[in-house]
Amino acid sequence: MRVGVLALQGAFREHIMTLEALGVAAVAVRKTEQLGGLNALIIPGGESTAIGKLMAAYGFYDAIRQQHGAGMAVWGTCAGAILMAERIIDALPDQQPLRLMDIDVRRNAYGRQVDSFEADLDFKHLSGGPFRGVFIRAPWIERVGPGVEVLAVHQGQIVAARGTGVMATTFHPELTGDPRVHRFFIDEVVGS
Repeated sequence: MRVGVLALQGAFREHIMTLEALGVAAVAVRKTEQLGGLNALIIPGGESTAIGKLMAAYGFYDAIRQQHGAGMAVWGTCAGAILMAERIIDALPDQQPLRLMDIDVRRNAYGRQVDSFEADLDFKHLSGGPFRGVFIRAPWIERVGPGVEVLAVHQGQIVAARGTGVMATTFHPELTGDPRVHRFFIDEVVGS
């Protein structure tokens, strides 16, 4: 099992550390050639517009779509969830989604950086009690299409979902020290 973490901007180091703690070979992906041979890719949280511009500059949009089409699973956290969407609500004019997952995501849905918070989530299929979600200038998922399963909701808003070979979380599981969502991705999304 080899899982890449897109390492252009954002919280990629924390994902790599969590994967390695689970015994998974983690790769910091900075070039499109590194996508070959990966079982999965995590697009981390950070600044969605900055990550998107860097992805466009280095040719990642087509490369990720191509590798996903060949079987590579993809998980987006926070900014990564925004980029994975079919449609980005409140997108900047030049911001393009990857369209890997049939969801609509609203940028900065909870407000500004100062409005960041933590909350206990009932994450479907996770044992061991609630998962503590870290929401930093977070989006939420406003629509899920057919074949997309809602995994967690906070105050009536969808904050985690999965489809075939894809997952999106609008919070930061990598910042909690709790590896259960990463394990779920590996076992249930990559392994499915």
